[in-house]
Amino acid sequence: MANITKKVSWSSRGDESGGGERTPLLNGSEEVRYTRQLSGDGGMFHIGRLSTVDLEEDMTSDEVNSIDCVKVNRFVFQSLDYDNSENQLFLEEERRMSFLGFKCLEISRWVICGLIGFLTGLIACCIDIAVENLAGVKYFVVKQNIEKFTEVGGLSISLILWAVLNAAFVMVGAIIVAFFEPGAAGSGIPQIKCYLNGVKIPRVVRLKTLVVKVCGVICSVAGGLAVGKEGPMIHSGAVVAAGVSQGRSTSLKKDFKIFEYFRRDTEKRDFVSAGAAAGVSAAFGAPVGGVLFSLEEGASFWNQMLTWRIFFASMISTFTLNFFLSIYNKKPGDLSSPGLINFGRFESDSVAYNLYEIPLFIVMGAAGGLLGALFNILNYWLTIFRIRYVHRPCLQVMEAMLVGAVTATVSFAMIYFSNDCQPLGPDQSEDYPLQLFCADGEYNSMATAFFNTPERSVRSLFHNPPGSYNPLTLSLFTLTYFFLACWTYGLTVSAGVFIPSLLIGAAWGRLFGILLASITPDGSIWADPGKYALIGAAAQLGGIVRMTLSLTVIMVEATGNVTYGLPIMLVLLTAKIVGDYFVEGLYDIHIKLQSVPFLHLEAPATSHWLTAREVMSAPVTCFNRIEKVGTIVDVLSNTSTNHNGFPVVVPVAASDDMGKVCGLILRSQLIVLLKHKVFVELARSRLTQRKLQLKDFRDAYPRFPPIQSIHVSQDERECMMDLTEFMNPTPYTVPQETSLPRVFKLFRALGLRHLVVVDSENRVVGLVTRKDLARYHLGKHGLEEMQLAQT
Repeated sequence: MANITKKVSWSSRGDESGGGERTPLLNGSEEVRYTRQLSGDGGMFHIGRLSTVDLEEDMTSDEVNSIDCVKVNRFVFQSLDYDNSENQLFLEEERRMSFLGFKCLEISRWVICGLIGFLTGLIACCIDIAVENLAGVKYFVVKQNIEKFTEVGGLSISLILWAVLNAAFVMVGAIIVAFFEPGAAGSGIPQIKCYLNGVKIPRVVRLKTLVVKVCGVICSVAGGLAVGKEGPMIHSGAVVAAGVSQGRSTSLKKDFKIFEYFRRDTEKRDFVSAGAAAGVSAAFGAPVGGVLFSLEEGASFWNQMLTWRIFFASMISTFTLNFFLSIYNKKPGDLSSPGLINFGRFESDSVAYNLYEIPLFIVMGAAGGLLGALFNILNYWLTIFRIRYVHRPCLQVMEAMLVGAVTATVSFAMIYFSNDCQPLGPDQSEDYPLQLFCADGEYNSMATAFFNTPERSVRSLFHNPPGSYNPLTLSLFTLTYFFLACWTYGLTVSAGVFIPSLLIGAAWGRLFGILLASITPDGSIWADPGKYALIGAAAQLGGIVRMTLSLTVIMVEATGNVTYGLPIMLVLLTAKIVGDYFVEGLYDIHIKLQSVPFLHLEAPATSHWLTAREVMSAPVTCFNRIEKVGTIVDVLSNTSTNHNGFPVVVPVAASDDMGKVCGLILRSQLIVLLKHKVFVELARSRLTQRKLQLKDFRDAYPRFPPIQSIHVSQDERECMMDLTEFMNPTPYTVPQETSLPRVFKLFRALGLRHLVVVDSENRVVGLVTRKDLARYHLGKHGLEEMQLAQT
């Protein structure tokens, strides 16, 4: 697993640069092939209709032959334009805008963040109510059936009923994801991390994705899968933010004619950060944790005002969820349900910890890191299996139904064979206690963990009094739920991994506390195993997702006890250090399996000897300031490449192929210019040109029409196009001797999509894109270069 990055590849077809592995020259059809030394040819495989992954390494010839029959579906990822194009249109618009206009824009940003928080909280409320009601009906029906057949015999009918109900719910959730919107599969956190990192994941922030996500997660949780609804809330918040901030819906083809100024990647990114934070806040009732989540997990840009707006959206989200749930619970104004999952408060003296327990907490953190690494490794190989064999939608639905039925069967078997009977006292919090073969006045303790929604099971493990579970019950539950959760993550359903991870950790953490109390002479000092359940939950979740700062604050806010901040921080840090030694976090693994060119915070530590000349794409397709329309159309129409940025040059000499850089223009800008026929005509030695405004470019955003949809007549092909007014006259450039870490810092910190490489005379020699930087990785054998698959 340490060399997982060596197996990752992404297509070079969608290179955002003006150069790539196959690059046409400006004024000719000949293709110049720029070669790199790559190790072998990799096979490309399909995952979730979004990804391509090279699995050629470590496969036998039989495995390769068996995969050759699988239909290959390659996908191309594009970058987002986080760097504003400061062309003449942009400068003219800014000069025309008054001081009041700028203030109105700032107020609009706050209004949008408030709307994002309100709508995200409303969606969270709907999800919570729907899951509680559907799961409540299911568990009530199954409970009545079990009680009926416990006396007369025939519990197999109850098992079949439970399995059928689970499979039915899961089938609905899997069908809408697999057949209608595959982008809604999973938690969505990896996709949002990639989006905030600067990668345009297809269909990740569409309205259709939101609808399928919400309906899918309701069905998944109600279907009894080992999943949670908290992860998808983060994705839902991001989709809400992307839609609200644009003032229109491209899916519904409805334009409300508001917020038009924010129709660009830079502004949209900031609002998506706020949406993700609002989702975290709604899920856990942790506004500060939501802000830190956006900062730690994805945001490539940050400032003080953005922090305030994101915090505002998070607070509005929590308040909205609180308010509507209080009305639903018939307690208007009682704001006691801050998030979808409420851990309950750890405030009593019995859950206080002592200084000498901190080493034990650190040991639990190490255990969480080991178990998290095992979980990630198993899920990685399971995902590889799914890529190879479970790639058709019908198979994906069948697998999801199978997991739902198996989950019900295993749960029933564990409850049936368990003899852990506990007295049903007034302080018990079980909603559906099963008596089964226990005596009157007692309930089956195993049913507390399995026969409930995962959120309620977590709370039971945290707060049920000592003696509510025996060690055997917790051991069997931890083992079975660990493998069920591992099997479930990656199914074609909308589901998160937060709650299953917390539930697994809470179970073995409580077991750890019980064992401590039994082996020590004075067990009273370990009186409450609930605190060890909390530490175990944090350790397990940290070992799987490897979040530190944001997860610490989320756990502290969710428990309502700031004194747990230190042990939780130490546990999460230990879990991350131990887990990272073996394998990356779960989200990072799935990002690489989706072949996304993800840029981390820093360049590889041993890459200073690499220069921009060695990592850049070359040769580069360039345009002159005044270019022939036919040449532009031919370059954009060339199917061998799909470039998105073209340096604009001034020829130095007629015999020199390279020109001095004077600007940079994007494919999207050229398409808008061609659509509006912005051509230069020579008429009595005067240049006449149709005037465009930035509004024309914003109206076309984000779905710019393909070049094939724009008709250019033969006469128009002979016209000329002046790019001076529309190009960015001050693109970022670096000398060709610049080291890779310096290039990386510029690219990552400024949110660039293209970085022009020039020689000592300012002539274009190459162009660096995200793909060029993300291909290098520091492995156990030093600096490694990922394979770039050709398409």
